[in-house]
Amino acid sequence: MCKKLTFLFLLICFTLIAKAQIRITDPGKVAERQAENRANQKVNQSIDKGFDKVEEGIGSLFKKKDKKVKQETSSGKTEKQDSAPNTNENNTTESQTVASAPASTAKPTLKSYSKFDFIPGEKVVAVEDFSQDAVGDFPAKWNTNSAGEVVTIDGTEGKWLMLGPEGVFYPEFVTKLPENFTLEFNLATTSDFSFYSGVIRTIFAEVADPGKNFSIWNGYDGYKEKGLEVGLHPKDAGGSQGIATFNVFGGPAESIMKNQKSIPAFHVPDHNVVKVSIWRQKSRLRLYVDDFKVWDLPKAFNLATNYNFIAFSNQGYSIETDRYFISNFRLAVGAPDTRNKLITEGKFSTTGILFDVNSATIKPESYGVLKDIANVLTENATVKVKVIGHTDSDGDDAGNLTLSKKRSESVKEALAKDFGIDKSRLETDGKGESVPVSPNTSAEGKANNRRVEFIKL
Repeated sequence: MCKKLTFLFLLICFTLIAKAQIRITDPGKVAERQAENRANQKVNQSIDKGFDKVEEGIGSLFKKKDKKVKQETSSGKTEKQDSAPNTNENNTTESQTVASAPASTAKPTLKSYSKFDFIPGEKVVAVEDFSQDAVGDFPAKWNTNSAGEVVTIDGTEGKWLMLGPEGVFYPEFVTKLPENFTLEFNLATTSDFSFYSGVIRTIFAEVADPGKNFSIWNGYDGYKEKGLEVGLHPKDAGGSQGIATFNVFGGPAESIMKNQKSIPAFHVPDHNVVKVSIWRQKSRLRLYVDDFKVWDLPKAFNLATNYNFIAFSNQGYSIETDRYFISNFRLAVGAPDTRNKLITEGKFSTTGILFDVNSATIKPESYGVLKDIANVLTENATVKVKVIGHTDSDGDDAGNLTLSKKRSESVKEALAKDFGIDKSRLETDGKGESVPVSPNTSAEGKANNRRVEFIKL
């Protein structure tokens, strides 16, 4: 009897995993994880009944076909980007895939991002792509009062942190947030994510002892601290509207400001991988999901609050196989000052113009930076500049030099084609890896070295 019950439980687990298009290679681990999750989750009675009905319909769920797992290999040492695939010591991409992203829609272009005015901070201070962590482990530089593990998602690049049941996920390497900073990260969900599962909250707060007290942001106890949070929840396959939520907390049981807004850019299952961009300028908060500006709030951050803490808080899943994933965490500080630095100081450098991996194709999220530069050049019609591309030290010298030159040409073409800047005002050059501004010994250093420089002539 015991063996039959064990077999039935394993079969139920595999069924639920198939429904969410998740494939895990260790069935024993799956059973253990699912048993723990279901025991710990605080779900209501109606959800439990729905779960029981799913268990009764085991056979029908196997009709859904899994997506084919892609196995990629690298062709040698190449320049690493923030979203580049991760390779192991044998120089092959890790092939263990635990989730599948949906087929992507048409690739966005610079033109499609014409309303995107996000400009990253001046200096990259924290990058997290989980490249140093093994698939299946919880990342070494993070803490949690829940559970989670590093995974790969079929159809996407690099590694992701899969967030477990209700809890807080805290990057211990972020200890200070100045008056001007930007935070970017990729957010994904399983492809059958339920609208009844909770939102994923990004929290900025003042915490007396983050290592000890981070878990209070698990729920309403967070009201005891000063801070703010933005929450996101996708539109589900049943047609429910995706939402964004916003709360500012001023101390014990005090909610100063709250808001909720529909978002069109986060739809399951056809578009459940998005980029989130958050921009603080003193008290001002801007939030973007892909190219859609969710909020531009002038009085969100409290200038008297000492923000020293970032965390992601998952309020719980109503369906066992629902999961949130985050990747490519990038924190930059400083207020960009294109006009003053280019015109007055004669030199402006930015890490905000991004390119596809080992390519000169400009990513569409670079639109805000390019527009800012173009505006300065338009307002100063006699100014000519030299555009210089730079890379990090990954890859061979000659290849990086060629790539940097091609990237500077791409920037010139974009400024001319998309912003009307006369090409005669733009010269180009590339320095490859030869002029680093930071040591190429960390992800943050490499991110700062991958830059485009503008020199006034």
